[in-house]
Amino acid sequence: MKKTILLALLAVLSVGLYSCEDYETYAEQKEKERKHIQDFIKEQGITVISMETFEAQGDSTSVEKNEFVLFEDKGVYMQIVRKGEGKMMEDGDRGVFLARYLEYNIADADTISGNLYASAPDKFTCERKGDTFSASFTYGYMYGIYGSAVPKGWMLPLSYITPGRPNDKAAKVRLIVPHGEGTSLAAQYVYPTYYEITYIPERQ
Repeated sequence: MKKTILLALLAVLSVGLYSCEDYETYAEQKEKERKHIQDFIKEQGITVISMETFEAQGDSTSVEKNEFVLFEDKGVYMQIVRKGEGKMMEDGDRGVFLARYLEYNIADADTISGNLYASAPDKFTCERKGDTFSASFTYGYMYGIYGSAVPKGWMLPLSYITPGRPNDKAAKVRLIVPHGEGTSLAAQYVYPTYYEITYIPERQ
């Protein structure tokens, strides 16, 4: 009887030790995310530029040099492929945007979703108050997967692009977005996401 109890206790202890070894702290998850981002930057041959360089270049990035500007306070990297031929959202503006996008999980090296070849783009409403943007999805794949919340990383480019209509006058960006600026699932599971997004105003 004593031997049976001892074996049971050892089994419980071994399971507990395994669980502790298998558990990752939030700090460890963030460190792993940072490594995934740095590995991705290296693999893709990305040149990271500072905000000072970005501003000196007229708030632009060189696609030829594969430049991405780092927003250090957000941890977001952005490349402006095309600024667009419309107008920038100003303080107090409200509007509706159509978006063509690709969403890629950097940690898993796998595409999550996208609507590049769908019959209709995603749609979200947006409002600017000062330097703050708020937005909600109302239609599309992102709405179906994550609900109405637009990732904060999606709104960051709106301070620098001038989306226009039709498609050849739209704005296009590429983003590397850490979990804190991403979707609810990215925040929950602490993984970084790469996006390619084209912004088109519903009305000009």
